[in-house]
Amino acid sequence: MIGGASTYTPELVDGIGRLGLPVDELALVDPDTDRLEVVAGLGRRILARWGSPCTVTTTTDVAEASTGAAAVLLQLRVGGQAARERDETWPLSCGCIGQETTGAGGLAKAMRTVPVVRRIAERVREVAPDAWIVDFTNPVGIVTRALLDDGHRAIGLCNVAIGLQRLIAKLLEVEPGAVELTHVGLNHLSWETGVTVAGEPVLPRLLRDFGDALVEEVELPVSLLRREGTIPSYYLRYFYEHDALVRESREKGSRAAAVARIERELLELYADPELDSKPELLAQRGGAYYSEAAVALLRSLLWDTVPARHVVNVRNAGTLPFLPDEAVIEVSAAVGRDGAAPLPVGEVPPLAGGLIAHTAAYEVLALDAARHGGRDRIARALLAHPLIGQLDRAEPLADLLLAENAPWLAGTR
Repeated sequence: MIGGASTYTPELVDGIGRLGLPVDELALVDPDTDRLEVVAGLGRRILARWGSPCTVTTTTDVAEASTGAAAVLLQLRVGGQAARERDETWPLSCGCIGQETTGAGGLAKAMRTVPVVRRIAERVREVAPDAWIVDFTNPVGIVTRALLDDGHRAIGLCNVAIGLQRLIAKLLEVEPGAVELTHVGLNHLSWETGVTVAGEPVLPRLLRDFGDALVEEVELPVSLLRREGTIPSYYLRYFYEHDALVRESREKGSRAAAVARIERELLELYADPELDSKPELLAQRGGAYYSEAAVALLRSLLWDTVPARHVVNVRNAGTLPFLPDEAVIEVSAAVGRDGAAPLPVGEVPPLAGGLIAHTAAYEVLALDAARHGGRDRIARALLAHPLIGQLDRAEPLADLLLAENAPWLAGTR
């Protein structure tokens, strides 16, 4: 696991132990050695509590950790929470949302992240050419495409879909495995256009009878959900209620500040030698059901003989006819040892399809900027983003992005 000192790591470790994933060794990689040892210590205690034979090792060396690995998981954050806080604040000066994966902040994160991930993946290829690279690092769609374009065995994963699946199962009082989603879109720009339980369609019933619970989850009006007949990801609020969220962000401050506080408290808890389970506070960090999604995906990629259904980030390959085949989309797919094959999604509503196509075009330009640098490429990507799209915003935002990220983007002019 690259970024092994993340406060998310005990979530995955708990999943390995609790769900019985047959892992021999989990190698945690991170440059922050003090924090790494704290996280690894808790990880060892969690695995011991579950009776897992998996060992936990630590290193700062990607190649050392990855040699002979079956899978390499990416969950790094270049610049840490301090860079995230800047991503969430400087776009506000131009009247645009500040968010770590959406808009100008999301482009800044891609600019910092893609070059680092590409270098890591090349080192992995040298020592573990057959390893699967599973990307949790945001922006997942752009990072996953960078890896695929470089020829790696890569797949992207997010917890939005499994969160909705578990909510729906709870509302309908059924087992989560009985709920299947028709999940359509891009990472952090997705809709459930169909939901079935044991093969029976239930989306109309969900929208009719459980509006309040769905609104609490996606933070958008129930009238919108019922009119469109879909369940949008909560990230759609950044598009559908952009100006209101800009005002709210200016008044309340950044999410990053709250996350940084939670991380400090978590690390204090993790350091307790008596703690051998993930603390309740971890749920406030985000990433609900991350361990279940990750463990299930790894099981399909590495062990299962029959492909299983997962929502993942993969090549479009004709799934959405209005996008190029090489685009990376987030859909339900049949995942097995040979990789992921997207499943049919049916007709995509125009309201969703138009925004998907627009944002996918931006992602092409964002990846070009992240790969090659240059202010002109940054400005072009910003101009293409649905939440920016105006010269008097894109131009100053390009300059702000470069200034705020100078330590990581030296020479990118």
